[in-house]
Amino acid sequence: MLKPVQLGQNTGLRVSPLCLGTMNFGEPGRGHQGDWTLGIEEARPIFKAAIDHGVFYFDCADVYGLGACERVVGQLLRELLPRDEYVLATKISGAMGRGANQGGLSRKHVMEGVDACLQRLGLDYIDHLVIHRHPHAATRVPIEETMEALHDVVKAGKVLYLGASSMFAWQFAELQLTAKMHGWTQFISMQNHYNLVYREEEREMIPYCVQTGVGIMPWSPLARGILTGSYKGGFDAGSTDRSKGRDRVRTEGLYRGEMTFAIADRVAEVAQKYEKTPAQIALAWLINKPEIHSPVVGVSRIEQLDQLVGATDITLAAEDIAYLEQLYQPLENLLSIGSS
Repeated sequence: MLKPVQLGQNTGLRVSPLCLGTMNFGEPGRGHQGDWTLGIEEARPIFKAAIDHGVFYFDCADVYGLGACERVVGQLLRELLPRDEYVLATKISGAMGRGANQGGLSRKHVMEGVDACLQRLGLDYIDHLVIHRHPHAATRVPIEETMEALHDVVKAGKVLYLGASSMFAWQFAELQLTAKMHGWTQFISMQNHYNLVYREEEREMIPYCVQTGVGIMPWSPLARGILTGSYKGGFDAGSTDRSKGRDRVRTEGLYRGEMTFAIADRVAEVAQKYEKTPAQIALAWLINKPEIHSPVVGVSRIEQLDQLVGATDITLAAEDIAYLEQLYQPLENLLSIGSS
């Protein structure tokens, strides 16, 4: 059974050491991930298994399945757990329609977006509202407008805590300082892109979060299947529905390093040494770091979940950590060329 951890130093909120990402649950065929989405009947046993393991922290977003994910997640959590026994994060900012104000982080969309999330989830409040990228990712919303609106949904009781996701460290620092200067609610967490084949966050964002007590909960800890062996050494060798479908284009755009698959090979090699799976070793590398609190993991089968929970008991030797990290070469920060 997993033991709860505190999400950073700036809050008393306790979460499970793994967060179940739910992007692949919703309505099959709906949304950008529709070709590998599981419906509610397929998702239910996975949720039950997660709860049995002690996972009580769940992450979704309005844009996943264009609302379908939140409807499924909300229904399953209402079925399976009392409200005070789980922590739910959802995200807003992505475009939910063609309307000029149906996305972004303007005051209008923050207010309307949060209400829409609550309606789809069937809940009275969101534990952890995460902005799905910086306010300037899509439009040039004044950051003061965004931060005050986020503060207002907290004070209205619709949201308990705020989190942020992938952006430059200077942007995150600016948002935090703006909130502090005005007496508004600050972010308690950073959901950033971090794994063995993309470690650019080690330069500024992670040190900043450690210094300021912000909880770190990386997304894509397994590099969208690269570190589990789903691609078998190359993008043209996908072995899963996700790696062979439309999502492959997104994966290729994120992982451009020359050493990507060589690092994945080392993960497989170390996995043999420990008699574990590559997924377990890749995740263990991450959660062995004391600054990491609750990586967001996605699964499509119960046995995958069982393996990832087992990774929390693995302690990697220092020489194996060094071996896994040795081949990494500096990469162009994805935020510099688009969006991470």
